[in-house]
Amino acid sequence: MFNIKLSVNKDALNWPLPVHRLDNQTSGLLLIAKSKTARVKLGQAFERKEGISKTYQAVVIGKIDQSGEISIDVDEKKSLSTYKRLSVTTSLKNEFLSLIELSPKTGRTHQLRIHCASIGFPILGDKLYGDEGMILKNKGLFLCATGISFAHPITNKKLTFSVETPYKFLKRLTSEAERFENYST
Repeated sequence: MFNIKLSVNKDALNWPLPVHRLDNQTSGLLLIAKSKTARVKLGQAFERKEGISKTYQAVVIGKIDQSGEISIDVDEKKSLSTYKRLSVTTSLKNEFLSLIELSPKTGRTHQLRIHCASIGFPILGDKLYGDEGMILKNKGLFLCATGISFAHPITNKKLTFSVETPYKFLKRLTSEAERFENYST
């Protein structure tokens, strides 16, 4: 946060504060507010699920369908996520790995991780919801917040930000495909 300039508004925060959270071990985009007004308005938008959309990318174990919707309750609360498969590769250890884009329509704790695991495609590196024998040691969770859209809390202008697929995801998929090709025969 050393490269974020403080707000010059009268209600400026002493330091920028996050408006939402990411699960522990999830990387990616995080929305930060620099004024009290922005933090309150963005927080309300998140609570009401108005005008804010987030996308994530994940590497899941298995060959998931091309696209789908998951509506499994999380902590006894209705929850909904959609996904689309971006690519699939062969894997010696897991048979297949799929790179997917996920869009949570509700905001439950661990929602995407629970949803993927519940339909039989746990996120690679998920120690909490994944299969014990399928965890990669010291590689972390393959889940990243790659996109966010929202209305600016002051101007109401629609803003969209995104990041590329994490290098570690692409490297894992490439190395799995190469290992499969080299050792499967």
